Amino acid sequence: MRLTKASALAAAALFTVSLSACGSDDTAGDADTAAPAPTMTSAAPSMPASDMMATFGAGCAAVPADASNPGSFQAMAQVPVATAASGNPLLSTLVTAVKTAGLVDSLNTASEVTVFAPTNDAFGKIPEADLKKVLADKKTLTSILTYHVVPGKLSPEQVAGTHKTLQGDSLTVAGSGEEFKVDGASSVVCGNVQTANATVYIVDSVLMPKS
Repeated sequence: MRLTKASALAAAALFTVSLSACGSDDTAGDADTAAPAPTMTSAAPSMPASDMMATFGAGCAAVPADASNPGSFQAMAQVPVATAASGNPLLSTLVTAVKTAGLVDSLNTASEVTVFAPTNDAFGKIPEADLKKVLADKKTLTSILTYHVVPGKLSPEQVAGTHKTLQGDSLTVAGSGEEFKVDGASSVVCGNVQTANATVYIVDSVLMPKS
């Protein structure tokens, strides 16, 4: 009888240890999933799926669909805005301008901003000679680029209205749903793109400050 009790106790202890081991494995798995670098890619499908559903506009079709591509919505959501833009094929000219103005760190460390990001084609509308002059004039370039940034991560429901930019002037967004124009001329071609610290609205014209 004593042997039977001892056996029962041993079996219970073994079962408890087994359950604990399973719990440890699950915890380790959760920690791995939460890790920022490679494992974030594996965890990405749940979060980016909602991000992808939230984005809108015909221009979004040009964004890489492969989650492993640094320009995809999934990858952009994991990193700050200047880094996110550097992987997006639509925004290479903007990235060059941001680097030239020395604004990469400022944008990456900004807390919750909205960026109206001109496409390469938007910069292409500016005569080449004029664009070269702007890129060579850091003060003017900085003024133009910071005019594209406003405080706060503005959702599509919040973005319409007048907003003071980091440059100091105000810009105006008109529209609703999936149709928005900025300062009356620049259309949002891909909206509500998420990065770690910003909401991005990709636009088809470069915005110019009033002063």
